[in-house]
Amino acid sequence: MPRPQKPRIIYQVPVSRTFTAENASETVNITLDELEAVRLMDEAGLDQSECAARLNVARTTAQNIIQSARKKIADALVNGKNISIGGGNVEYSDDYAFGCCRWTVESVRKTGGLSDFREEKKMRVAVCYDNNSGDIFQHFGKTEYFKLYDIDGGKVTSSEVRSTNGQGHGALAGVLNGMSADVLICGGIGGGAQNALSMAGIRLYGGCSGSADEAVQKFIEGNLSYQEDVRCEEHEHEHGGECGHGAESCCH
Repeated sequence: MPRPQKPRIIYQVPVSRTFTAENASETVNITLDELEAVRLMDEAGLDQSECAARLNVARTTAQNIIQSARKKIADALVNGKNISIGGGNVEYSDDYAFGCCRWTVESVRKTGGLSDFREEKKMRVAVCYDNNSGDIFQHFGKTEYFKLYDIDGGKVTSSEVRSTNGQGHGALAGVLNGMSADVLICGGIGGGAQNALSMAGIRLYGGCSGSADEAVQKFIEGNLSYQEDVRCEEHEHEHGGECGHGAESCCH
């Protein structure tokens, strides 16, 4: 007797569930786990093993899922078919540890609701902060200030700016941990600092720019643009060397 299929873990509600082709008479159905595989590998740029880990399946299973999804998409585009999205053996998760897009209560209602949806968690979001412009500071290792946002029920309940007290690079993970930060939004950041944040249990959203306040609001709404593979190794020198491109332009 075959083993029952374990649910695939999904981190994002579909933005749209139907796509209509002109004069189409047939419809291709893409399951929710297939859509998630496409999002992780083709939109976010993760490799097959990373995709498998996030879906909570074996690597060969992830390969089968993404191949099925791509074949269906190709069929719809080449042969002019409608696309519907839904179904599949999945479980939704609001765990931010993987740094995936998240959803709000309102977005879930708009897409029909989820029986297992849980209310937003209380959390503290830290942003590398330029205290002069109010923007996201672009070099994590040289951050002089963090702006902290307390979020409860999908809303910012309080915020404050705190100094890093001269700490830099990898030591900033400890500073953030001491500030009880759950999430960090930043610009460029090196691999060593990313590892330190991971060890501290702080979720990273890197490669961000613009207004810090607006970035946090987009994070709450599930619309924050970020880079899952952000890197800045060539600029984050443990000996404290200067970035060759200048503090404001480095690590975009």
